[in-house]
Amino acid sequence: MSFFSKKLGIDLGTTSTLVYVPGKGVVLNEPSVVAVSEEDNKILAIGLEAKNMIGKTPENIIAYRPMKDGVIADYRVTEAMLRYYINKALGKWNFVKPDVLVSVPAGVTSTERRAVIEAAIKAGAKNAYVVKEPILAAIGAGIPIQEAVGHMIVDIGGGTTDVAVISLGGIVASTSVKCAGNKIDYAITDYIKKTFNLGIGDKTAENIKIRIGSAIPLDEELAVTIKGRDFITGLPRSVEIKTNEIVKAISRELREMVKAVKDVFQDTPPELASDIIDRGIIMTGGSSQLRNLPELIFRRTGVKAVLAEDALYCVVKGTGIALEHLDTYKKTIISKK
Repeated sequence: MSFFSKKLGIDLGTTSTLVYVPGKGVVLNEPSVVAVSEEDNKILAIGLEAKNMIGKTPENIIAYRPMKDGVIADYRVTEAMLRYYINKALGKWNFVKPDVLVSVPAGVTSTERRAVIEAAIKAGAKNAYVVKEPILAAIGAGIPIQEAVGHMIVDIGGGTTDVAVISLGGIVASTSVKCAGNKIDYAITDYIKKTFNLGIGDKTAENIKIRIGSAIPLDEELAVTIKGRDFITGLPRSVEIKTNEIVKAISRELREMVKAVKDVFQDTPPELASDIIDRGIIMTGGSSQLRNLPELIFRRTGVKAVLAEDALYCVVKGTGIALEHLDTYKKTIISKK
């Protein structure tokens, strides 16, 4: 390992991309959004700058997400986005190509995996490695994954919910459902449209989820005033909305997440299942921070669930740790020189 080789861990998510530099920590956390001009297909802005344009662009500029459900939907744009993030993380006077480790959802096909590796190489990586998200989330949450003990990880991001049982450094049983933070936002938007005849944007929906959302009804509800456009009069209007209405609005999405956990339990060997009952379920990812989500999972499965600390950063921290100990995690890493 020469002193000059640079390393980067990238958590390439549907909603946001995080970059980790060993020794420095998380150096970048920006939305996975790219603004493209329609006429000449030119990329105008990436990340935060592009996200601020969502819902506010003139006709000829589209702000969109090149990652759909955790996998690459638009190859060219993803490559440009990766290049931008790699350069931004390394600084502009860097001429050494870095080793890059990228996270992928547990359910990806080999073609999708190859696409990620190739995009990273084209974006300027010397070597690119990919590791499945639940493994990285477990490493980042501080779980000793190499032991012969079963651990269950529920990683809920923007596009996918990954549930996996990990033992001896590998995934024993897993599933990946395309129902996570974004679907919850859509459900909220939909509910407000149907109930109040009010149109709100994605940002407002996400805001409602964070400010008052919960996975189970609360005795002392939180309330928030939302502003949007009335569908009937076409004029702006504001309404007050409370927690338990949101709980009802997102119940279908929550059911789907719980079902994913139950499905994985059904595929788990009994010995590992008993380990999980002892150790509990570890929850990671940004959307697992929804109020009382661990409690809901406990009520539905009977197994206690805990939110990992720094849930949002578990996967990206895992990329950093895996990079520093490539030899230890060789089994779980798929690489391309």
